[in-house]
This record gives sequence, structure tokens and C-alpha cells, in this order.
Amino acid sequence: MPVARTHIHGLVQAYLERHPGERTALAPLLALLDADQEPTSRATLPAHITCSAVVIRPDRTVLHIHHKATGLVICPGGHVEEADESLLATALREVREEAGIAPGALCLTAQALGVPVDIDINDIDPNSAKGEGAHQHYDFRFAFCLVADQAEVALQAEEVTGAEWRPVDQVASPSLRAKLRAAGIDGRAEPVNASVLIHDGAGRYLLHLRDYYPGRIWAPGEWSLPGGGREPQDATLTATLLRELAEEAPGLALTDLDPFAVERTTGLDGLCVPVQIYTARWNGDPDSVPLNEGVMLRWFEPDMLYRLLLRPSTAELVHRHAAQHPAAGLPAKAPGSQAVRNAPTAQPQGASQ
Repeated sequence: MPVARTHIHGLVQAYLERHPGERTALAPLLALLDADQEPTSRATLPAHITCSAVVIRPDRTVLHIHHKATGLVICPGGHVEEADESLLATALREVREEAGIAPGALCLTAQALGVPVDIDINDIDPNSAKGEGAHQHYDFRFAFCLVADQAEVALQAEEVTGAEWRPVDQVASPSLRAKLRAAGIDGRAEPVNASVLIHDGAGRYLLHLRDYYPGRIWAPGEWSLPGGGREPQDATLTATLLRELAEEAPGLALTDLDPFAVERTTGLDGLCVPVQIYTARWNGDPDSVPLNEGVMLRWFEPDMLYRLLLRPSTAELVHRHAAQHPAAGLPAKAPGSQAVRNAPTAQPQGASQ
């Protein structure tokens, strides 16, 4: 099925919140989204949507490819296909096809997240071989940091003749160049998610049993740390965590959040997701906390984790913290702790977080 128009509308509106001066220029795009024609189909004329991947290394250089058909030196990108679930997925597919860079070697930038860093309007010359007249592309450009230190570019010979890494100041597109400068994107992979390791100071850790929605949420049906992804309105990662807690478990009031570690996991789209892990102390009754998301909250001691379905990286975080903060003694069983004895069990998982 084509990418949902509501999804595209949301991206355009989020982009215009950052660049309100471009509303007039993008008015035809908004009109296209409200028209009968499919906005992502290359058969839709005189304009349709394309997507590009802006891949940035830590040395602030941006990947450009030498496109065989046009002779242009541009960022990897192309047309949306029906199998693409989102415009971001189109950009990821194109950079994998044209440059051989897998999603796991990339992460979203903290400055742009999943909102296009630029939406450019490109004038396309007629192509008699394809039976296309002159038209325009609304190119949604998504920014990614390259997180794999030794990621190699493997060019698609059918469409690409070469590749180069250009400094931000030499990016081929003037509009993209200006956006990257203004956003201050430097190519360093920064945390874009935040989670919290909640402990009671006496050897117990609070875990969240997630809803079982395979393909819709990360780690469905598993025990995990509360938290979630950063959104454009979040000023800091602490704000991200507090917002996520308010949405997931209102009433779970935490103070004295301390950074503990930065971990990397893999998102549903295959992207690398750096996660800032905080710690916080709390000793309440999990049954007293209303949940809007997930099934339950429960206390566990580290030696119980092998009985649970959870990521090895989550267990490792708990054990690491427990080793650094040994408990003087365990408290009496609090309300809700009986569920430990009846928790779902599973063999330790081999897949990494």
C-alpha cells in the first residue's frame, strides 16, 4: 500500500513548524496531498514526492554519489515504492541500494530526529526514454549519523558511478547546506531515546512488562526499562524521559535522575538507536501506579532475571548497577512483590538489544 497521507501530512507540518517561511513555497505540496492522485507515484504529474538520505560522518562530511542517469553529484535517494511503509523507510532503502549502507550503521540525528531536515523542490528535465515530461520532485531529505566506524560504501553499479564525502560547507544542494549549518548537525551519534533504571536502594529493580504488539512497538511482550523516544518538543533527554513516564505510568514520580550509561539498540526500522540510561531511586508499590501503556510494573532482584523474557542488554545493565551499588540488605516484601514468584519465564535470549 502507498505511504499514508496522514503520515506525509504530519511530516510536512512538523517541518513547517521549524521553517514557517517555506509555507508558501510548499503550498502546492499540501494541495497535492489533498488531491486525488497518489502523491508518491512517479506517474503523478506535474509533481510527486521523492526521498533522500543525508548521511553524515563524525568528521562532518556528507555522502554524495555520482548519479549515472543525471550526471549529478547528490545524496542517495529516489522514488517511493509501494513496499515502503514510510518516507523514512524510502530514504533508508535508497541509501542501502545505492551505497550499500545498512540501517544498522545509521542513527537519526538528535537535532532533526525523524522530521526531514530539508524539503527541496527539484525541477526535473524531460526523459523521453521513460516517457516523462518536465516535472518537479518534492524531495524529503532525512539526516542520519554514521555510527559504524568502518562502514564501507558499496556502490550500485547500475545507477551509481562513484561516491565522495563532502564537508558540510561543500554540500551540493544550497538549501540542504544551509539547513545543516543552521541545525548544527555535526555527525556525532547522540542519544535519541531515554530510559530509566529504577531501584529501591536495597537490591530490587522495577521493570515494565510491555504490550504484545509485534511489529508495532519495540520489544513486544518483554520486560524492559520504562522510557521511550525523543520528540521534537523535548528540550532535553530528561524532558523526554519525564514525558514518557507521564504518558506510560502517570503517578510514577521520579526525582534525582542520574545519567548512568549510553546503550545502543535496534529500532523497528533497523536503525541504530543510542539510548541514554538514567537511574532513579523509588520504593513505592507498583500496583498503585496506573498504566496507560504496558501490562504491569514489578520489582525484581537481579538473580531473578534469568526467569524473564527480556533483552540480555537490559539484564546486563541491572547486574552492572547492582555490582556498583551492592545492597546492604533486602527489605521486607512490599505489596506487588509476590508477582515475582509467578512471573512469566523464558530461557535467556540470544539476540542483542
